[in-house]
Amino acid sequence: MHLTKALAVLAGLLAVFCVSGAAQAAELEGGPVVNVGHRGTAGLAPEHTIASYDLALENGADYIEQDLRMTSDGVLVVLHDEDLDRTTRGPAENCTGPVGEKTLEQVKTCDVGSFFNERYPENARDEYEGLKIPTLEEVFRRYGTGTNYYVETRSSEAPPGNPGVDASSGMEEELLRLMDEYGLGEPAAGSWRVLIQSFVPASLEEIHAKDPTLPLVQLYSDEETGGTIRADLESAGGYAVGIGPSMDDVDRGLVGSAHTRCLAVHPYTLLEEPDMRRLIDLGVDGMFTDFPNRLEGVLGEGAADGNSAGIESAEASRACLSGAAPEVPDTGGIPLLPYAALGALLLSLCLLTAGLRRA
Repeated sequence: MHLTKALAVLAGLLAVFCVSGAAQAAELEGGPVVNVGHRGTAGLAPEHTIASYDLALENGADYIEQDLRMTSDGVLVVLHDEDLDRTTRGPAENCTGPVGEKTLEQVKTCDVGSFFNERYPENARDEYEGLKIPTLEEVFRRYGTGTNYYVETRSSEAPPGNPGVDASSGMEEELLRLMDEYGLGEPAAGSWRVLIQSFVPASLEEIHAKDPTLPLVQLYSDEETGGTIRADLESAGGYAVGIGPSMDDVDRGLVGSAHTRCLAVHPYTLLEEPDMRRLIDLGVDGMFTDFPNRLEGVLGEGAADGNSAGIESAEASRACLSGAAPEVPDTGGIPLLPYAALGALLLSLCLLTAGLRRA
């Protein structure tokens, strides 16, 4: 009789650990640390140029990033700033001021490579002189479906009280059209061939409404904190597969809170190897870097093969979502279940010991 009770208690202990392991499987895990070439490889070549993208891919980038702006005649070009002044040289009437006030013909008169040679003479190359701002279509046409893209929708600063984007810009609609034209819609949905990010929730929500299968990433400004980002994770999880915080806002708590909601964490923008190692130790799922070659070196044999990085990330996300609970309390990244399992174990051992003593 006492042996039967002891066996029952031991069976209960086994059940505790089986349940614990099953529930933990619902957290995001198993994917690679993806190497995102920030504006290509902005530390070694003129940002957002074909030369920068080519070099990023040569240096181990799994994704190349495109910041989108729209010209006055409705063409998506790849440029970070709202204004042309910082990175372009050329006729003032064409190459200064907001890109949204210029036609594509005007933008194509601007030299977007010379500024890099001026600012970074140690990495200057003659062939960077005269480089042009690419359109998103030119990028898609060059790299096709064999490259992973990380696209950011950007717009003019939203007016106070209006967190949305200019509904008349048509940026999101044009992006989706080009993705379909170049056969990227299905690979984006199935294999994360294209990740789409934005600081503006309304932009991502618009894309999600048009195509809920596309993987979206909610960006957070460096004015946020780990706490304010955690407070927004439940909302972001309604449309996004990941978050993009500033590197300075990432701690173990934020990573844990995101992972319990099956959200990948891709911080920006890493320059130095010690910071890369620190964030990898915290459990991030990827990062933006001006130096993909440095991150490739840090990852070593663990570095993902460029094309498989998106596939493996998508698979990890789907595995997490398939086992995720509908509501996840925010514990600041502290996993409660192992502690609950330990408590159950200790209680069961006490009961078992007491029963054997009475025997």
